[in-house]
Amino acid sequence: MTQQITAMRLAAHGAPEVLKAETLDLAAPGPGEVQIEHLAIGVNFIDIYHRKGVFAPPLPVPTGLGMEGVGRVTAIGEGVEGFAVGQRLAYVGGPPGAYATHRNLPVARALAVPEALSDRDIAALIFKGLTVEYLIHRCAPVTKGDTVLVHAAAGGVGLIACQWLHHMGVTVIGTVSTAAKAATAKANGCAHAIIYTEEDFPARVAEITGGTGVKVVYDSVGADTFAKSLDCLRPRGTMVSFGEASGPVPPLAIGLLGGKGSLFLTRPSIAHYTAVRAEYEAAAQNLFAAIAAGVVRADTITTYALGDAAKAHADIEARRTSGSVLLIP
Repeated sequence: MTQQITAMRLAAHGAPEVLKAETLDLAAPGPGEVQIEHLAIGVNFIDIYHRKGVFAPPLPVPTGLGMEGVGRVTAIGEGVEGFAVGQRLAYVGGPPGAYATHRNLPVARALAVPEALSDRDIAALIFKGLTVEYLIHRCAPVTKGDTVLVHAAAGGVGLIACQWLHHMGVTVIGTVSTAAKAATAKANGCAHAIIYTEEDFPARVAEITGGTGVKVVYDSVGADTFAKSLDCLRPRGTMVSFGEASGPVPPLAIGLLGGKGSLFLTRPSIAHYTAVRAEYEAAAQNLFAAIAAGVVRADTITTYALGDAAKAHADIEARRTSGSVLLIP
């Protein structure tokens, strides 16, 4: 049995305006799938990469967008166990298609969520929170007493990272674009907020650390920050380049890493850190516990109607948002 739904889709890659509302027929869930009605949908920079067609390989068009959401189960496919109609769930990953009132989802990506947590908090935190979880606990683990540099510290991932790292006793140096964002980052656990439009951030990092540098740089900005970030690391420090908001990082002569202090470099993806179901569930439980304890919060949430997805993308790209961005069906 099919039903009509509304989805934001694109027929070609390009600017935000390629996102258009369409009425589609949604089939019943297939084997191993659950059908959900979305309650809140997270917007992330990976969606912008997908829209532009710069993510390798590009999504074939026409296509939907969106990699995360919170919804309520409306139907269950053959062979699905552990979920029931009416149950609330969250997800990250799977086929793009979250920008829709309803969708079918592989049950392997479905996560049962605590009833005490709100739809908006989960939608605001699930993708970005799982990103921070793997970055600071499994990709480049840090502990109390370490000092790190977090770029885009007032962004969705940045704020969560500042909160969680501060709770762990890690000193966070963050970069931001404005004084207002500096205040936001500091209010969320960033010990030192560098306004990179006014200051040379490697020089400030050297000043703050007494010339020793930081243990890890977490960089989602890419081209604009990568080269200078290497200069912020202490010997044997780790450069974690997990995004390209300003464009792709140019090719690197690996000998440079040796010359700058035997540095480590990784380009991780959340897909590879949540591909194994047991790891995915354990990471989610770690995140949900942090949310329930107030360690991780969604203090700043900007919401748009589902039909305003193009505006949401434009605002994110123009850096007019801070914190998490949601679409509400």
